Amino acid sequence: MSRFFARSDSESEESSSDDEITDKAPGATFKQSLLLSDDEEDTKRVVRSAKDKRFEELTNLIKTIRNAMKIRDMSKCLEEFEQLCRAFLKSKNIVDKEGIPPFYIRLLADLEDYLNQLWEDKEGKKKMNKNNAKALSTLRQKIRKYNRDFESEIAAYKENPQESADEEEEEKEPEDSGSSSDSEGEVSSKSFLKKKPEAPSEATDRSQTAKESEDKSSSSDEDDDDDDDDGDWSPSDSDSRSETSDKEEENALKRKRLVTFLKVKRSQDTEKPGVRKEERKKKPKQKEQIEEEAEEEGGWEKVNRGVPLVKEKPKMFAKGTEINTAVVVKKLNEILQARGKKGTDRAAQIELFHALAAIAAENNLGQGILVKIKFNIIASLYDYNPNLAAFMKPDMWKKCLDCIDELLDILFEHNNIFIGENIAEDSENLAVSDQPFRVRGCILTLVERMDEEFTKIMQNTDPHSQEYVDNLKDEGRVCGIVDRLLTYMENKGSTEEICRVYLRRIMHTYYKFDYKAHRRSLGLQGETKSEQDQEENKEENKEENKEENKEESEGEDSAVIMDRLCKFIYAKDRTDRIRTCAILCHIYHHALHSRWYQARDLMLMSHLQDNIQHADPPVQILYNRTMVQLGICAFRQGMIKDAHNALLDIQSSGRAKELLGQGLLMRNMQERNAEQEKIEKRRQVPFHMHINLELLECVYLVSAMLLEIPYMAAHEFDARRRMISKQFHHQLRVGERQPLLGPPESMREHVVAASKAMKMGDWRTCHSFIINEKMNSKVWDLFPEIQRVREMLVRKIQEESLRTYLFTYSSVYDSISMATLSEMFELEMPTVHSIISKMIINEELMASLDQPTQTVMMHRTEPTSLQNMALKLAEKLGNLVENNERVSDLKQGIYGGYFNRDQKGGYQQKQSYQRGMLNFTEVVSCFMSMR
Repeated sequence: MSRFFARSDSESEESSSDDEITDKAPGATFKQSLLLSDDEEDTKRVVRSAKDKRFEELTNLIKTIRNAMKIRDMSKCLEEFEQLCRAFLKSKNIVDKEGIPPFYIRLLADLEDYLNQLWEDKEGKKKMNKNNAKALSTLRQKIRKYNRDFESEIAAYKENPQESADEEEEEKEPEDSGSSSDSEGEVSSKSFLKKKPEAPSEATDRSQTAKESEDKSSSSDEDDDDDDDDGDWSPSDSDSRSETSDKEEENALKRKRLVTFLKVKRSQDTEKPGVRKEERKKKPKQKEQIEEEAEEEGGWEKVNRGVPLVKEKPKMFAKGTEINTAVVVKKLNEILQARGKKGTDRAAQIELFHALAAIAAENNLGQGILVKIKFNIIASLYDYNPNLAAFMKPDMWKKCLDCIDELLDILFEHNNIFIGENIAEDSENLAVSDQPFRVRGCILTLVERMDEEFTKIMQNTDPHSQEYVDNLKDEGRVCGIVDRLLTYMENKGSTEEICRVYLRRIMHTYYKFDYKAHRRSLGLQGETKSEQDQEENKEENKEENKEENKEESEGEDSAVIMDRLCKFIYAKDRTDRIRTCAILCHIYHHALHSRWYQARDLMLMSHLQDNIQHADPPVQILYNRTMVQLGICAFRQGMIKDAHNALLDIQSSGRAKELLGQGLLMRNMQERNAEQEKIEKRRQVPFHMHINLELLECVYLVSAMLLEIPYMAAHEFDARRRMISKQFHHQLRVGERQPLLGPPESMREHVVAASKAMKMGDWRTCHSFIINEKMNSKVWDLFPEIQRVREMLVRKIQEESLRTYLFTYSSVYDSISMATLSEMFELEMPTVHSIISKMIINEELMASLDQPTQTVMMHRTEPTSLQNMALKLAEKLGNLVENNERVSDLKQGIYGGYFNRDQKGGYQQKQSYQRGMLNFTEVVSCFMSMR
């Protein structure tokens, strides 16, 4: 086939190569198979450096980690992080040369922040499954340990994350350009760009060697082609020389272009880093200049990245619009339509309401429309947090208080404004006319919501911080608003609304101790108190509103206010809940101010203890708080038995903290899920209303000690003895189990040590354990009447120690002088006489009084230890006989049991049973007489 036919050069070359392959000898097939085919030559291999391979492996692992972070798959994160650490170790040689890649530092910092955020989210952790929670804790420990080696790099990244991101982008740019050149050109320019700039002599040497190698290869290819052509076509020499010369010229041009391209790239790359560094240095200076110009001119504004914020206020009305009441109401309804919808900017909505109120005030549209707008402003402030559990931010809280004060000012200044929930929107009168304004809305509901928001703010603030004290100062303002509303409702409100606002005022008063009234009742204006009490008194005085201060200056104390408000509710209220809350608050206030008999009588007359279990949880919490305060009041008055009975239910449950609404106990998820926990947290009482739990437990344990120790001494050998207090016995058992008894440290250890001393009749040691510096600072100094409580405690310890002494050692004495007892226990003779007389009358002590000699004559009727053991044996044998009779009845087929004891055929036939028991008791009595 001639090559001079009308065909392209490429086709001719392909045909010649095909002919060459067909004409080859069969022995050359193995050599041919090692050569590349035409298709393989077309798809060129990309040669990549070790750095690119390692970094690509790291970036792929980082992508998978970030994807796992998005879906919160902690187990996947842990698995990929371990692989990433291993891959980073493999690339250690490259990292030592090139430095730690910024994207690796960025991932470590982001991953640590992400894990810390997840760890703090307790609700999210509870929702995690077991594997994810375990992986989260493991990964958190590993990342914290791993990041210690990169502390400086992570700190630099966190200081300026934007700069590190720019550096990362800069590193990616040359890589991208290199890869594109690899795909386009035959020679890889990527390797040239990534190497350091070399000396020009070396570059020229390399270009020359590249030229020579290319010349050799091209010449060898041409020689092979010429040989083949000579064998097949036998062309002329001149044609072949002209073709080879043309090809040489083309190759030379290509080489020149390539060398110039590489030189330009190198020069550009060498110039770029310096230029960029200068630009970076210039950027902060330019920013400072711009800020200075903005301060001078006032025309520039600093804007964050992203979509520019439009700060222009939207025009409420078009130009030339006549602004009247109807137009403003229409605009108000338009704004209200967006309320609650998704994507609505609540802050912007509040600003629109304020702008609308300003427009209404400018155009003198009357107070009716202004009141309606104020109602909507306050409602939108409450709706700013859509979540019920969330509390208002400080700025929103201040705005809310200001708006309610302004609304009350308008209502007090203009008596012709009538508001109420029963006013329909169609019957509203907002325009200025002879008729009074009628506005739909309820100011009482707004104030109640404000009070609830204040409670939520106090619940969600750390009670040991200064912020809590600052927030607590707002209570004076809240009480002031409630008092103003109370005055308004007394004139214009219904009976039901007055009861509701009275209850709000009561709830802010019942738990506060009135020091002024207390001093006034004692007639001690200069009563000495601790510094802490004085500071608390000052803070409370600051918190009280102006009207309350006026009332106090006139002589009306908190007891009079509580009595007036509660009695109105008792008489007028129709709902059980408000009346119940008022009664409990009234009892609490009486008990707090040591009016024991009034508090006790009110509690007994109300019969609340019969049906309180049907009340809602907040009322039950208030009932528990009232019972605790009643018990503490009884203790202060020396009513030890009443105090113990009042505190028994709360303390025996072991959940005093939870029952009083002062915190939640740790429980399993089966007993209480996350939703129930949220609800219970909302019911918690703010910290400033808490009752001291240590004081409560100490009062209960001391009351139990004063009752239990004499009872234990009197019934030492009684098998039927019952425990008065299980918790007290538990503390005694804990104290007995201790192998080494040191001096008491905690409050419980002090009570246990005092109980052991009282058992022996040693009242002085008992007194030293109950009343000392530690116990004073922890417990007794918290009472308002400290000295009176201490004196009462000493008196009770002396009396009960005397009774315990007589119970324990009566069998030792034949007679004992009352004067001796009076000296031993430092009691007056009449007191000792009355105590012993009561014991004799109640048959607790078998003795008689000899009046002339003032001695107690023991009758020796108490059984000895052997006789006590015989009595126990008799009682056990009696139980055995009874059980035996029951078993025999079952065998005979008589199933009367306990329900048919008096019927015929029952197991307890009176004559035989009583006869048998009489015979048995005769045996025991004979045994005792013989003894």
